[in-house]
Amino acid sequence: MTETQPTRGAADPATAEFAGQIADQIESFLIALRAIAREADGGRSISLLLLEISQVLLAGARLGAQQDFTPIAEYQPDVGPEADLDEMRVALADMLGGLDTYAFVFDPYVPEVVESQLSDDLTSIATDLENGLRHFRLGNVDEALWWWQFSYVSSWGNLAGAALNALVSVVAHDRLDADAPIEEEELLAAADEILESVDPESR
Repeated sequence: MTETQPTRGAADPATAEFAGQIADQIESFLIALRAIAREADGGRSISLLLLEISQVLLAGARLGAQQDFTPIAEYQPDVGPEADLDEMRVALADMLGGLDTYAFVFDPYVPEVVESQLSDDLTSIATDLENGLRHFRLGNVDEALWWWQFSYVSSWGNLAGAALNALVSVVAHDRLDADAPIEEEELLAAADEILESVDPESR
């Protein structure tokens, strides 16, 4: 359970309990993401990332289903510098290898294909979540909820959804029936080649 100082502001008990649940989910994601990057197990990491991103998207969906949270102050309170996640980003990029770069549509209603890196996007998600967690730990519950909700809608929700779709695609290509049509066989061969490039045992 995430520990926090006494709540500042007007958060009622139900809101404070909800914030605690979201904080626990976010802290669990951040711990798991660092562990995945540190262990650098390319083959196993795909399934673990799939699981962890799905879990944190549940927290995002819960935030998105709530009425808009409003911070007490006009400006964010100072909660110190952001966590240095660059080492984690580099470790994720090295581990993912050829899987790191992918393409996605950020806004399905404005269909423009964007090319990005999973390592960058996962680090960006972690940065947004960690910022809210620092507010929560200092007792700024209303600010934490506002930030998590706002950044989910404006940024990390879309990035997490795109990353999840990319990882599902890798798993799907890896597990498709070998008797697939010619076009799918070619896709499978490409997926297998990429997976081998991130499997430490194949290096």
